[in-house]
Amino acid sequence: MGERELAAIAGRLYALPFDDFVTARAAAAKEAAGKVPGTAEQRALAADVRSLPKPSVAAWTVNLVAALQPETLRELVRLGQSMRAAQSALDAAELRRLGQERRQSLSAAVKAARALAEQQGRKISAAIATEVEQTLRAATADEGAAAAVQSGRLLRTLSADGVDVVDLAGAVAVPAVAGAEAAGPRVAAASQQPAGQPRLSAVRQEPRRPAPSARERARALLREAEEAARSAAAEALRFSEELAAATTAEARLAEEAQTLREQLERTEEDLKAARKRREAAAARAQQSVRAAAKERRNEVLARERVLRLGNTPE
Repeated sequence: MGERELAAIAGRLYALPFDDFVTARAAAAKEAAGKVPGTAEQRALAADVRSLPKPSVAAWTVNLVAALQPETLRELVRLGQSMRAAQSALDAAELRRLGQERRQSLSAAVKAARALAEQQGRKISAAIATEVEQTLRAATADEGAAAAVQSGRLLRTLSADGVDVVDLAGAVAVPAVAGAEAAGPRVAAASQQPAGQPRLSAVRQEPRRPAPSARERARALLREAEEAARSAAAEALRFSEELAAATTAEARLAEEAQTLREQLERTEEDLKAARKRREAAAARAQQSVRAAAKERRNEVLARERVLRLGNTPE
């Protein structure tokens, strides 16, 4: 009961804002010691609480995901199980598909982790985000790492090379119950291992199936890399063709635009000339109107004179 209670206290502490850990740990130790004053069990629990290490920032960020968004980690763990099954079956096509899915899932998980950390008052740098992603990637590569990450009591970051199991030494607070909450009754029972064995071995759920040899794994990874290289080359060729087509279209449109600009310049010159002709014609029309009015007046005067002379006796 003591270790489970310690694990529960540690889980609560590691989900608090990072800068509050030391103060909260002292308060938790004091509370543990004061529950039943004078008992050896409570004094031991208080001492264990005081000795809980402060996690790294990256580990604390992963602990936030375990505490506040456990479904994100469960999805990564399921994905890791699928990837290990595909690797055991040497299914390169499935590995490629799952690898792409893992990249997307890790990116979304890291984004969620950064958002949770900011909600707790700490902005995560790019370097810390890389460590978070590395740890979550390890959780998809190894069952022990998956249980450690899901425990919510991670102390340091994890890493996996895809071949060896993840080194979990000193990675989890209260490792005897690490993974019991995440993995279920079988792991809880396994935590009662003989003395002298590593405590964190309790997170190993079942004996693993015989893994492919290093050469087989290397060949499978080589096939995956060759297929990825062919896919990348085909994609590069497609983009090169698109670039060539876009360059040709750009040159054609630039030529058309130049032609249209030249046509526009000529049209503007013709427009200016037409305006000048219109203005000159307007001036001549106005002069002719005035001349016509003058001639009409002269005509009227001449007609009046003829009339007067016609009425005058000679």
